[in-house]
Amino acid sequence: MTHPNMLEIRDLHVYFRGYEGVSRVLDGISLNVGRGERVGLAGETGCGKTVTMKTVMGVLKIPPAMVPHGEVILDGQNVLEMSAKQLLQIKGTRISMIFQDPMNALNPVFMVGEQLYDVIRFAQGDSGTGRKRFGTEIHDRAIAALEEVRLPDPERILRSYPLELSGGMRQRVLIAMALVNGPSFLIADEPQTALDVTIGAQILDLLSELVRTKGISVLLITHNLGVIQETTERVYVMYAGQIAETTPTPVLFKNPKHPYSQGLLASVPRLTGGEIAEGIRGTVPDYTVAPSGCRFHPRCDYVMSICSQRKPPSFPVEPDHYVGCWLYGKEGGSK
Repeated sequence: MTHPNMLEIRDLHVYFRGYEGVSRVLDGISLNVGRGERVGLAGETGCGKTVTMKTVMGVLKIPPAMVPHGEVILDGQNVLEMSAKQLLQIKGTRISMIFQDPMNALNPVFMVGEQLYDVIRFAQGDSGTGRKRFGTEIHDRAIAALEEVRLPDPERILRSYPLELSGGMRQRVLIAMALVNGPSFLIADEPQTALDVTIGAQILDLLSELVRTKGISVLLITHNLGVIQETTERVYVMYAGQIAETTPTPVLFKNPKHPYSQGLLASVPRLTGGEIAEGIRGTVPDYTVAPSGCRFHPRCDYVMSICSQRKPPSFPVEPDHYVGCWLYGKEGGSK
């Protein structure tokens, strides 16, 4: 039976035990990505986006991490219940990832070809039989993968070391590595962050075209709302390990409901002039002493007594639009 969603995270809690105590980073995250859907996960640095990504990929180190509650369902299977061998089998073939920093994601002591060959060689075959590919087939697939991401002279690229390539070229190599074995789900972790604006835009355009052509489900992780607006169909806004708002992407920019979402958009500089954009007062909390209830309440201009007492559920405010804020429950009325 085909699972309706490619990815479904259900009430996920992730904690870390350290010298200063237990850091409760993820506090009941729930999200889903449909088949062929492009979904954004947006939030400021330190909100838990990368921890979410590592949990989905099965690379979260346990311990020091702990997952006391929750499920991560990938194509009908719980990633958290998979063995190390099962996780190894799905990486690159069913789920793949494009890393944030192309300058450091490639091993500097091996040529690009060696690294790309290894990705192909040790992945499962398309039929799932585990057949390993050898010789000219590996080379031909590597060349095709580099051509697909529009790298000129792929033969030279294969013989090059990462330091011989520009940042944009390295990011294209990483995209080729992520897609070469035909994954059905892709995590893109800030794929344009380390690049200049023009090259970053080219990379995002290329990635969007490839995933649309291949029908791949994508979870795009970023703090850049402009990237969310241009490349995703739906977005989850995360704050301090909680989902603040879930909505179709155009709706977020036209009618944000959560005070945190409103603050994020108000912080974006305007090209039309006027006053300097104001930031959100306060800072992201220390997760070892995280605020009770809604974690945004110490920074919120609309805080009520219930906000510090109970974590709000996701209230439906419009079709496919949900807000984790007591302002939209019966306790707070409708804002």
